[in-house]
Amino acid sequence: MSVRQLAKEQPDSFSFKPEYAERAKRIIAKYPAGRQASAVMPLLDLAQRQEGWVTKPAIGVIAQMLNMASIRVLEVATFYTMFELHPVGKHHIQVCTNLPCQLRGSDAVVHACKEKLGIGLGERTADGQFSLMEVECAGACVNAPMAQIGDDYFEDVDATSMRKIIDALKRGEKPKAGPQNGRVHSAPLGNFTSLTDEPKPAPMQDMAAAKAAFEKAKADAAAKAAAPKT
Repeated sequence: MSVRQLAKEQPDSFSFKPEYAERAKRIIAKYPAGRQASAVMPLLDLAQRQEGWVTKPAIGVIAQMLNMASIRVLEVATFYTMFELHPVGKHHIQVCTNLPCQLRGSDAVVHACKEKLGIGLGERTADGQFSLMEVECAGACVNAPMAQIGDDYFEDVDATSMRKIIDALKRGEKPKAGPQNGRVHSAPLGNFTSLTDEPKPAPMQDMAAAKAAFEKAKADAAAKAAAPKT
């Protein structure tokens, strides 16, 4: 993994907005006394949701809230790629270019994003609305190729569907997440190739007859045990 460093230009300060501060308190309260440091990842995520990225002042504030050394919080923020250490766009597009997605056409998806947005990988549009980057496996290989935008996965994308998604975001709409080719979740496209028969209910068991057979077997065993040995 490449070295991840904080952005050179940083804001002067950070503080959680009231609604986020309340959520932070609830998160910290989930952990037993002396274990508050376990809340470092959800608090970093909370700071990122408020600011759009993780800033150095935010790291310092979280360290104070959790009674941690700032370097410990920095270690977590720089290790996990889910934390953005530089400003990103309102719509942060992360296209998976790992092997399964590449085999399924992720290069065309990346090209469509570059062409539509006029930016390259690792860049942000001048209006701050979009940013673009490539990522390693996002864990949706069965729906390759895919792109993550915010918290949403857009799967089974191609150049055409990616352009439509970007157009919808530009119009202020929320495009439908998930598969873009009409399939249901990760089910195969087309007709079923197995388990094609209608399911048949299991035959009902005659519990009275089963109980009678059990009692008879038990009686026969008892009688055999009590019979004199010859």
